[in-house]
Amino acid sequence: MKALVLGGGGREHALVRALSRDPGITSLHCAPGNPGISANAENHVINVRDGLAVTQLASRIRAELVIIGPEAPLVEGVAETLRDRGIPVFGPDREAARIEGSKSYAKEVMQAAGVPTARARTCRSQGQVTDALDAFGTPYVVKDDGLAAGKGVVVTHDRGEAERHARECGRVVVEEYLDGPEMSLFVLCDGVNAVPMLPARDFKRAHDGDTGPNTGGMGAYAPLPWAPEGLVEEVMTTIVRPTVSELARRGNRYQGLLYVGLALTSEGPRVVEFNARFGDPEAQVVLDRLATPLGALLQAADTGGLGRITSLEWRTGAAVTVVLGAENYPGDPVKGDPVSGIDAANAVEGAYILHAGTAWSGVRDIKSNGGRVLNAVGTGDTLATARERAYQAIERIELRGSFYRGDIAQEATANEG
Repeated sequence: MKALVLGGGGREHALVRALSRDPGITSLHCAPGNPGISANAENHVINVRDGLAVTQLASRIRAELVIIGPEAPLVEGVAETLRDRGIPVFGPDREAARIEGSKSYAKEVMQAAGVPTARARTCRSQGQVTDALDAFGTPYVVKDDGLAAGKGVVVTHDRGEAERHARECGRVVVEEYLDGPEMSLFVLCDGVNAVPMLPARDFKRAHDGDTGPNTGGMGAYAPLPWAPEGLVEEVMTTIVRPTVSELARRGNRYQGLLYVGLALTSEGPRVVEFNARFGDPEAQVVLDRLATPLGALLQAADTGGLGRITSLEWRTGAAVTVVLGAENYPGDPVKGDPVSGIDAANAVEGAYILHAGTAWSGVRDIKSNGGRVLNAVGTGDTLATARERAYQAIERIELRGSFYRGDIAQEATANEG
């Protein structure tokens, strides 16, 4: 199978790496890709939000499957542009992708489907925001209704910060705070059938101890040694299947990846958010553990073939990823600085580097080109070993002004075994 991956971040590098291990993939392409991805796929410089440009590229390389990594092309309708031209694609159509593109729409779908989630109000004026903040109390949770690259959510005890964020966003969703540990679950969907992947845990705050501003994610690990038995099936029964059925009832057949962000409250799992694609950086650890060939799975989501798949195979052990952030991330990250130490990091036993925000500097050198620059992935028989290797790798990277969290998976490894 000839496959084309859209996107150029750490998630897409993880996808390309997983696809490169699939014996069924005969040719691998990525647009626009990044320097790290170029080791496994041919990169093509196009605008991935331009459906016509994507279709032309897919036709030229005779792609038999297009995998859409980021959310923006999905929300803008690139998937149906491809499907309309008979090109197989992994990713939901525009209307189904509204589950991520609009927080208020997601709440509407969940309410109709009876899915457990936080109480919320969609606010279009400052007066409505004031009333909602009063009603739900602290910590205040204010979400930009549209896409914000993982940085549209503010969770704070500071009333002024919550109100400022609402003013900056315009239309927002204000909701009650959900207490309890968080978990991410990826679910492959073909419009009717749904197959869960391995649960993961990510870390949104910029700094240790879950302090600092929200980011797109500073690290992740899988599996979850603390997850209660039967949790995944409970989520599938009470959340995923009702949501997919409700979308189908509305005429929005959901084909692709449904990301379920959860809070495990004292009253059971509650949805924090839905996304319409693989989460980043959770994809980096989940795809590392996947033993089932990825290409056929993604193809089955497009063809309606997931009903034949009863379960997925997973590698034993664990994976941990630690994200290297650029100076000033998540505000206005500094770009263009030289990055070194990647080869040394890749030499760490059981570890490797995924490129997230990099570009070529000359013929061979690498420079920073984004807020999240690199992901160090560590693997091992235990979570503790995987964590140790991830940190050994990231410590070898040199980038002026960069930073990373030092507590990714720390609590989980302390309780392991």
